[in-house]
Amino acid sequence: MACALPALVPTLVYSEESKSQAEQKPEHPHRIVGQANGQTMALVHFSSNLQYEQIPKEVIERAKDTLADTLASAIFGSTLPWSQMIASYCQDIGKPGKSQVLGLHNVRFEPSSTALANGAFTHAFELDNLTKPNSGSHPGATVFIPLLAMAQARGCSGKELLTAFVAGTEVMIRIGLSTLHSQEEHGFHAPGTTGPFGSAAACARLMGLNEDQTANAMGLAASCAGGLLEFAMAGNGAMVKRLHMGRAAQAGVLSSSLAQKGFTGPHSALEGRFGFLNVFCPDHDFERLTSNLGTEWLTLTTMHKRYACHITAHTPVESAQALKAEFGFNGEDIESLTIECNERSMRANNIPVPKDILIGQYSVQFCVALSMFRNPVDPRSFNDSALLDERIMKLCAKTVMKLIPPPDHRSDMTSVVHIKLKNGQEFSKRSSAFLGTPERPLDKNALREKFVLLTVNKSPTDLKSNQSQSNKMNLWFDKIQNLENEKNLTWIDG
Repeated sequence: MACALPALVPTLVYSEESKSQAEQKPEHPHRIVGQANGQTMALVHFSSNLQYEQIPKEVIERAKDTLADTLASAIFGSTLPWSQMIASYCQDIGKPGKSQVLGLHNVRFEPSSTALANGAFTHAFELDNLTKPNSGSHPGATVFIPLLAMAQARGCSGKELLTAFVAGTEVMIRIGLSTLHSQEEHGFHAPGTTGPFGSAAACARLMGLNEDQTANAMGLAASCAGGLLEFAMAGNGAMVKRLHMGRAAQAGVLSSSLAQKGFTGPHSALEGRFGFLNVFCPDHDFERLTSNLGTEWLTLTTMHKRYACHITAHTPVESAQALKAEFGFNGEDIESLTIECNERSMRANNIPVPKDILIGQYSVQFCVALSMFRNPVDPRSFNDSALLDERIMKLCAKTVMKLIPPPDHRSDMTSVVHIKLKNGQEFSKRSSAFLGTPERPLDKNALREKFVLLTVNKSPTDLKSNQSQSNKMNLWFDKIQNLENEKNLTWIDG
């Protein structure tokens, strides 16, 4: 599948004002909630013993939707130049195996290399799933991807994969919530720090490791946690963001495989004095690690994106789209555009003049401006030509971001879009959720539409090939919806 590929271009230069705003840190008292009390082992006990029959039907359905969303995101992402660099690296170092590198027909390696490649592919173009409330977790890229590699290598069934996916996702989201997002305020990219835990717990469950082995895997995963946010501050080097997901996925394969061989890690990796929460997170909540474990299913908090941009841009893009549709104006009619948003957006996503498409996807201003001239639902709209479109860049440069008043300044994604037209008309729209969030989930038809959009590249000259690929992808989507009855995953072959 081919798509317009963005060019690699020089460093982003911030104005002093935007740089100052981006570096603002929220003011709040330092806080540590609860006590360290064997939380790592409690999570290990849960994930090691979870049975498919214990998982509610609606959780299984959300899991299957997430798996479909992830496959589509990875297949689309595999075509991009930074993904091709990673694929080339994996071809250099990977041993032949049974685990499919997505987007590359019948290219199969051992699980570690495959997880690295597919994890990076999934996050290659800001299309993959995450959670609301924000937990700094990406269930598809960092839990499903390593599981698929391991399941194909070991001949596991769809039911076994689903069970392990829910086990790892429940663990990872709780760890993410317990951080109180303070590792990102400290400069770490959250999915790179939470992902290894979810990946390790899931892979250990799929492999049937006992509790002692699983605890070792979690201890090893803690030392694989990492990923810095400097790319957002420097305005260049955003390829590394994609690597964070690949490394997190790979970390679970490494940790569980070593643990199976008897390699040890600390069994207090989360709550210990020098454990993950105390080292990475200035603020943290021990109680969230195990709160309602086994009765409250946080897999249901997974949300699915509609736009190929950072999650902080989704509510303002949807609001701007709704105003445009309701009042019939176009991008060139806009005199001024102001976006009120939360602290997270102001800190990391206030980028008025992005210099490459990867940073553009991270810029709220750019994503909203692009949506006024192009269809943001089609990820092919986000390409290097958008950076050369004077209409988009002019609107982007004059779009103002402001901190939304309390208490919304610390909300997950509440934003208010204010648009003033050249004829004097003014419109505003407030939103705290977009189509794809848990309170407004995409239905099966919408999920299928995204799945096919991302996986079928329609050639204007090869209608037969288009139809064949479309039929195949629709079959895959149907198989995923019936995954608990699939005896193996070998049919995922490219």
